[in-house]
Amino acid sequence: MYRAVTRDIEVTVTPVYRPDESRPDEGRWFWAYEVGIVNGGELAVQLLARHWVITDAHGAVQEVRGPGVVGQKPLIGAGERFDYTSGCPLTTPSGFMQGAYRMVDELGEVFDIGIPAFPLDVPDARRVLN
Repeated sequence: MYRAVTRDIEVTVTPVYRPDESRPDEGRWFWAYEVGIVNGGELAVQLLARHWVITDAHGAVQEVRGPGVVGQKPLIGAGERFDYTSGCPLTTPSGFMQGAYRMVDELGEVFDIGIPAFPLDVPDARRVLN
């Protein structure tokens, strides 16, 4: 599990390689990642948007931006948690992801929180450092 805390909001990510959804012979590897967002602050917050930076083993970078996560813009009350699972395909057997969520608190302040960098590695694969 990988963890980042910004403004009392904790984001944890657990990546899982999915061999059943991967096709290495076709140059496609797939990972699911489980995200937990815990609001440790005193104000409710809403997740408005996501920004992912995905880097493959060749150093190619893809940026993904969009509203909410998995079709939702969750409202997370003080002391509450929101969990979701999503996925990421790559054309290499390793890489990594990192990013940020755009949030707004109940007073209307908009701010970004960090998503920790985490690896996307096929188990037992040779690691390539970029």
